[in-house]
Amino acid sequence: MFLKGKTALITGSTSGIGLGFARALAAEGANVMINGFGEQADIDANVADLIRTSNAGALHSPADMTKPDEIRAMVADCTSRLGGPDILINNAGIQHVAPVDEFPDEKWDAVLAIILSSAFHATKAALPGMKAKGWGRVINTGSVHSLVASPYKSAYVAAKHGLAGFTKTVALEVARQGITVNNICPGYVWTPLVENQIPDTMKARGLSRDEVINDVLLAAQPQKQFVQVEQLASMAVYLCSDAAGAITGTNLTMDGGWSAQ
Repeated sequence: MFLKGKTALITGSTSGIGLGFARALAAEGANVMINGFGEQADIDANVADLIRTSNAGALHSPADMTKPDEIRAMVADCTSRLGGPDILINNAGIQHVAPVDEFPDEKWDAVLAIILSSAFHATKAALPGMKAKGWGRVINTGSVHSLVASPYKSAYVAAKHGLAGFTKTVALEVARQGITVNNICPGYVWTPLVENQIPDTMKARGLSRDEVINDVLLAAQPQKQFVQVEQLASMAVYLCSDAAGAITGTNLTMDGGWSAQ
């Protein structure tokens, strides 16, 4: 448990990829604050599970990632109750698909706010504590869309590209202060959200389950395999280790070969 005594704050972590990060860091002994929406009973069960796993502390923050004041309050709450975040994972995100000329203004604003601006506000709030300790890890959940584009996802691609640039800039600013900043860029990840899309796509397109998986969801992913949450979480754990201390300012792909094309 090499993270015993350290605290991790993970945005967008009540399910899916973010919860996978939380579980992996708790398994290494970290205190963990998760964030996001969901059924309170499920959130309470996840917090209790994190406490059992880490034998340390765990809390939930319902902070809305579109509201800077709530993001700052979340970091302050984490600091007062669990300790200042040694590890910050900016994972919150949403998606909306539409042609640019039909893209709703409010959806554009929401995607940019939740993916990109929230990372800025959370990082800004967490960095002073990391600087004071001389150690920190900022990990952004990017996407293969931090590096390449797909049609009809203008807001998402713009936000994820922005996250890649933000990662590099902050990494340079804190390069001599014991803090690393990296952007993990997965392709399609197997989560309940993705799995639940399959039946509707089968019906809408008249395709079999295998056809939806291979020819629609994994069309651009040469391995024809979903990235697993546990694989992403393992990379995050590694980035928190001393062995990864020289890795900073990078966009680390885990996309089954997508961006190699």
